[in-house]
Parts: sequence; structure tokens; C-alpha cells
Amino acid sequence: MLYDVIVIGGGAAGIVAAISAARAGESVVICERMPRLGKKILATGNGRCNLLNDNLSEEYYNTAGRALVRSVFEKFGKKEILDFFKSLGLEVYSQDGRIFPATNQASSVMKVLEMELRRLSIPVELNFTCIGISFSNGRILVSSKEGETIECRKVVITGGGRTYPALGSDGSIYEIARQLGHTIVDPVPSAVPLVAKDPLCQVLQGQKIFASARSIIEGTEGSSAKGELLFTNYGFSGSCILDVSEEISIAINRQHRRDVYVAVDMVPFMDRGKLKDELVRRKKANLPSDEMLAGILPNKLCLALARILERDDLDSAVGVLKGMRFKVDGTRGWNEAEFTAGGVNVDEIQPVSLESKFKKGVFFAGEVLDVDGQRGGYNLAWAWASGWVAGLQSKISRD
Repeated sequence: MLYDVIVIGGGAAGIVAAISAARAGESVVICERMPRLGKKILATGNGRCNLLNDNLSEEYYNTAGRALVRSVFEKFGKKEILDFFKSLGLEVYSQDGRIFPATNQASSVMKVLEMELRRLSIPVELNFTCIGISFSNGRILVSSKEGETIECRKVVITGGGRTYPALGSDGSIYEIARQLGHTIVDPVPSAVPLVAKDPLCQVLQGQKIFASARSIIEGTEGSSAKGELLFTNYGFSGSCILDVSEEISIAINRQHRRDVYVAVDMVPFMDRGKLKDELVRRKKANLPSDEMLAGILPNKLCLALARILERDDLDSAVGVLKGMRFKVDGTRGWNEAEFTAGGVNVDEIQPVSLESKFKKGVFFAGEVLDVDGQRGGYNLAWAWASGWVAGLQSKISRD
């Protein structure tokens, strides 16, 4: 059978691309390498599925991807995404700007998407591992590792990035993009824990604090974030670490830099002056060094940091507490990263349609592109929006 559109990848972008094309009257098939659709959707938001964010803007995405994100959101932004899910019968709510299904279950999101696929009679080819795309007599041939070949007029590639390979995104789709002439910005893990071979991390493993973290790369300060910080046996995790990890990961894993640090403010709720005044007061009260931070930091940290308070130089102690530097030796791997930074070069993609500039009839959507957003629903929002635009534009392009 000759399909109007083949969608390669049955994740968030792929499912919405198929629905978009089918609603426009196209015959569509989804080809998915896993034994079921949407395995990563089910895992997002710790199983709650953070659908998108109230404050949806290109400024929350990597610099390279912003122009493309803006062009897509102009066609299918926050209102359109919410209207789409409302049309599927999904109720949602907002919590601190993050939008979740009312059930707090990612399975509810998958259920309504699968119901729509059935309503539109969209067939799904599971266990279909794409190994090549070729062109013949105005048709596009999509071949699988399993020996099957399906023909179409347009193809939408939504094979994801490299995070959580066990859930389907192992980066193999990048080779297909290369075969089509595209360049790949070296993918690295993002929103990922950091490796720091510091004795303090070993001593404090398992300890959580509210902190502020800032990246420092070759002496230049980068982004910062506040939130939970978790000391681990390998280094650091926690929300503030994940939020500053992208530029650190790019520096170490893509650019092979070694002068990389994370600076940790362990008392972000007190400025330097207030913290020094409190330490001076406690010093005058002749408190022992291991009790100087009691009530400010957890007891375990009070003991571990006692040595910096044994001296009379409280300015130095304040400096350490407000900006202790840890050398970052690496990042954790793809199984622990939430997102992929890198992918198909966005300069090679038409901003209006998401069509390849090199191969007519080939479209890209989702995490396979070098587009990644901050935590908080931005990456799923990009998947929904780019999937919709690519699926719909495949119809417009043919017309």
C-alpha cells in the first residue's frame, strides 16, 4: 500500500504528527521500533506527564533552536496544544506553571492519544526498525531491519534523541538523517547528574539541601539555578544540578574541556552580610565549630564543614559557604539524563514547515532535532507542537 505519510517513531512528536496528518485527510502509518507506542511518554514527569508550561516561549530553549521553536509555536503554541488535548477529552491543571493531566497519570495522556489513533484508523507497525530511506519515481521507500519496505509520498522523522535508550530512543535515527545528507550536532546528555570526585560528596552522600548551583567553565560563570541538591557517592544530583547541567555537559562531552566546575551556594536564603553577622554572633557566644551552622544547615553538613569555621577568618568561611567550588569530572550517562542536547542541525530545516532543505518530502519533529528546552514541560511542548506542524505541513507541502 502507498501511504501519503509515514511517521518514523511512535513517541510524543510521532503520534501527534500522525493525528495531524490524518485529520487533514492523509493516509498515515506509524512505524515504531519498540513493541508499543509512547513508552517515554509514560515515564515523563515521574509518571505524571508534565505536558507543557504556562509560560511557553522560545527563550526557554537552546540558543540554536530558538528561531525554529518560535516559528513552530506561532502555528501551534500553548493555546493550540491545550485545545488539542481538550479535543481528546483530557482534563489538565497547572501547578507552579507546569501543566499536568488532572489524573496525575501519564497513562491517561497515552490513553486519549491511542483512542484518537483508533478513531482515525491509523495503523501502527511495531517492532519496525528503520535502516534506510530511499527515493524512486516520486515515491519514498522506508526500509526496516526486519526486511519490510513501505512506500509513501512524505515521511516525518520523529525518532527521538538518546535518553533512556531502553524506552526506544537510542540515537539510531541520527544515522538515517546522515544518510539523507544532514549533519548532526554531537548529542550529549542534558538535565543529567554530575560526577565530582570530591571527598565531601562521599561523606555527605544521601544528604539533600536547598541550594543554588552555578556552572563555571574555564573561569567564566554560566547559568545558575536554585532547588534541591543531592550529594551522591559519585557527585551531585537534584533539581538545581539538573538545571545547570546542559552547558557543563556540552563543555565536557562535546567540547572536551576540563576546567569545569560547579559552584554551590549552600545558604541561598541568606546574603553574605546576614550570614557573616550570624556567624559573628555565634562566634562571640563561643559555640564549638561543629555547632556554628546548626539550624542553618543539616547536622551532617555542620559536622562536615566544621573545619572551615575553626579559623577566625569568617569572611573566608562565608565565601566558602556561599560559593564552594567542586571540579566536575564528567556526567552520568544516557540512562540518567532527562533530555538530549544536540541532534539534526536546525539550519538544515525549513523554519515554516520543518521540511528538510536537502530532501523534499522529508520532515523532522521532536527531539531528533537540535532543540532542547529547560525542565518544566518545555520539551514535551516542543514534541507536541513540532509533531503537529510537521504532520500538517506534509499535507500542505503536497498540495
